[in-house]
Amino acid sequence: MITARASANQSLYLAKILLDSWRAALEAGAVPALTLQQAFLPAVQAHLGHAYSWFLLEITDQEIPPDSDPPASTAGLSPIAEGKALPGELREFGQLEKSGWLADMLAAPPKFSSPSPRSRGNLASPAPSAGDYADALEWSTQLGQMMSRMRDSLDEC
Repeated sequence: MITARASANQSLYLAKILLDSWRAALEAGAVPALTLQQAFLPAVQAHLGHAYSWFLLEITDQEIPPDSDPPASTAGLSPIAEGKALPGELREFGQLEKSGWLADMLAAPPKFSSPSPRSRGNLASPAPSAGDYADALEWSTQLGQMMSRMRDSLDEC
């Protein structure tokens, strides 16, 4: 059986592979940055969201039925047992889900409109206001650091 930790790590790893490919494509300059954003951002965001979801299960030691998806946020977790305090990690996550980098990462992927191409041969449409390579790289970095910090904290208990 695959553990929540393994699933979280795999999703984070897949996001990093996409980020590396995105950076390489940006550096190559053969494809417009906007088109690369449209290609990579939704996939990176999905992998990071999955990493976060599995990490929530890991730190709360919860399981989900086979063929089910992990909760997308703290609101989807099973209730805390009667008489137990809400772990500080979950309070922190709940706050970050409302505003800041985690809220941005968990937001619905941008919808790229396609009214008409800007120029002949360019199928990219205007970029939404949030979510470029730098944002996605920051989300990945922040999530990786948070996972490492929380795992270290929980391992000490």
